[in-house]
Amino acid sequence: MDSQTTQGRHRLGFIGAGKLAGSVIRGLLRAKFCRSNEIIASEPNEEARAALAKIGIDVTTENTEVAEGAEVIFIGVKPAVVLPVLRDLGGVSRDKLAISLAAGVRLGAMESAANLRLMRALTNTPSAICRAATALTRGSRTTDEDVAAAREIFGAIGVVVEVEEEQIDVVTALSGSGPAFVYTVIEALADGGKKMGLANDVALTLATQTVLGAAQLATESKLSPDELRAMVVTPGGTTAAGLAAMEKFKTSEGLIAAVKAATERGREMAQENR
Repeated sequence: MDSQTTQGRHRLGFIGAGKLAGSVIRGLLRAKFCRSNEIIASEPNEEARAALAKIGIDVTTENTEVAEGAEVIFIGVKPAVVLPVLRDLGGVSRDKLAISLAAGVRLGAMESAANLRLMRALTNTPSAICRAATALTRGSRTTDEDVAAAREIFGAIGVVVEVEEEQIDVVTALSGSGPAFVYTVIEALADGGKKMGLANDVALTLATQTVLGAAQLATESKLSPDELRAMVVTPGGTTAAGLAAMEKFKTSEGLIAAVKAATERGREMAQENR
């Protein structure tokens, strides 16, 4: 192993600890859900291992070490690698709860590859700051206790919902890919500000805070987007002019199309990873 490890069992184990799984780990530590030495992660990338070791995570290159030593296993590898990884575990992790973070790999295929109590959790990178949007779906061997454990884990780093697996590709598109769509909106708003004369840093600061504030108000007020929009719009005013331009250039249709395209790609991946 690349760092000191505790000899006892770990509460949580991550097989693959790249961008998404690494965000989950950092969020759990930020939320004080567990101590860093209660997490073990296997990761082939030396730079990623070193970064995790710096925050006190026990790291290894051996997946079986994670499967044997952790109470709950997270599968954080790329979708194309999920099934081979599960098959390689063999009987090591028999009858343990394993939660896949991967898009495009169905529970049925995973359950055929390993004798685990499998679930899927589709989350996103804001998990690193405890602002995740996570959807859980249970497998055929999942118990109510497993769902409760998963809800507790992901509830520590954000909002959690439970959906049927046929809905999970939409969740992948909306919540998993969604941050990238929002960053594109922030970038476009900032570019608009720069084009109209603001300094780069000023425009980006204002655009980022505007999106953050609008999202927080939507969360706390419980008002619909239409109701919140009406609070800003004055007939014939600046906001009305801006919304008219957005309608002209089909901004809403573009975002809807982005979710649709990402959903369809998730369904294609499920066919590829069988």
